[in-house]
Amino acid sequence: MTTERQRPLRADARRNRERILASARTAFAAEGLAVPLDEIARRAGVGPGTVHRHFPTKEALFEAVVREHLEQLALDARAALDEAEAGPAFFAFLARMTAEADAKQDLTEAITAAGGPMGVEAKELAAHLRELFGALLSRAQQAGAVRDDVDAADVQAIVVAALTTGRRRGTSERSGRLAELIFDCLLPRHTHAHGNTA
Repeated sequence: MTTERQRPLRADARRNRERILASARTAFAAEGLAVPLDEIARRAGVGPGTVHRHFPTKEALFEAVVREHLEQLALDARAALDEAEAGPAFFAFLARMTAEADAKQDLTEAITAAGGPMGVEAKELAAHLRELFGALLSRAQQAGAVRDDVDAADVQAIVVAALTTGRRRGTSERSGRLAELIFDCLLPRHTHAHGNTA
């Protein structure tokens, strides 16, 4: 009897948690860490106390959302590593990662560390994603699709700089140009030379 009474509570708590996460995804994507916790609770249709039971701080909720982003990007990176064509796989993944961060303020803040320090799990996910990204880059370089004088840290720095500058300029209508500019500076030098002489 007691287990039957507890089941609806567990299911209800799960639904509340999912509603909170769904509202947080939207709010953090648009506004980053600046959005108030009470506003997320309002959008989720729950009280602030319910949010605090699941996520004791706004940073904990922010991190839960960021972890989801990182987990999905890691899945995408692993899928890209299975692709036969290393160059297109690398650039497709880089385009996806850049577009995600460009559209989601919370992911940009996580990538640029503007959202504050992350917990152990998020740091491990980020480190794993960096490893996967490094493997994708290395494969693309071996295939001659990416210049060989850059490393994963260089590419991340370029992406972060482009995202930060793009946000300052507020050029959302030109968001597709961000990936193009990054791709262009990563192409092997002989590609640029060929393009200039053609």
